Amino acid sequence: MSENKKEPRIRIIKDGPYIVSGGVPLLKKGIGVDDEGNSYKWTLEVKYPNKESYSLCRCGKSKNKPFCDGTHLKTGFDGTETASRKPYMSEAVETTGPELTLTDVWPLCDHSRFCQRSGGIRELVAKSDDPESKKLAIEEGHNCPSGRLVIWDNETGEALEPEFEQSIVMIHDPLKKCEGPIWVRGGIPVESYDGHEYEIRNRITLCQCGKSENKPFCDGSHWLTKDQMEEWRKKWDEKRD
Repeated sequence: MSENKKEPRIRIIKDGPYIVSGGVPLLKKGIGVDDEGNSYKWTLEVKYPNKESYSLCRCGKSKNKPFCDGTHLKTGFDGTETASRKPYMSEAVETTGPELTLTDVWPLCDHSRFCQRSGGIRELVAKSDDPESKKLAIEEGHNCPSGRLVIWDNETGEALEPEFEQSIVMIHDPLKKCEGPIWVRGGIPVESYDGHEYEIRNRITLCQCGKSENKPFCDGSHWLTKDQMEEWRKKWDEKRD
């Protein structure tokens, strides 16, 4: 790497955009669904021209999406970061099956719905001594863009993580007819406006609509109603208890 080239990084501006530096590739992908409407694959829609740095909209109002155009200054966008700063594993709830274990941190869910096929990922983990169930559980875990769901191999104790080039993907959700979150892949550091560095993870999803109540992370507010969000929160609290 050239001495002048910066390491990939995302820096959050107070009540402003995400500043991406280090020449991170920027893509747009759609969520592909099967005949039953279940998310199951990713489709490549756009590959943006390479840039050493760029600013991504965080308020959801830019007329030049995905890039910031300064609209947040006119609308008085409140980008206050409310997400937990604790490590993932300190908050994870476990579901253990015969060959696989699932860890889950619900507040990170972006509601892309990759975990719902064939009875859902928890049922598949519970039947992970069946080769087909095990294979599908791993596939569903890999496709979870937020990293809310992580599959672990019981024999080795290792996380079964997908391999990613460091890159950023703008997610499009055709089924819900809206734009989804910003999918950050390959362990790119994310720095808060106050200098705090969030835990570096292989995959996370950042809010791009400005509505999330778990900023900077996506919580599904781009298509879920407040009542639906409250219902999901109650289910998470029950699991933690």
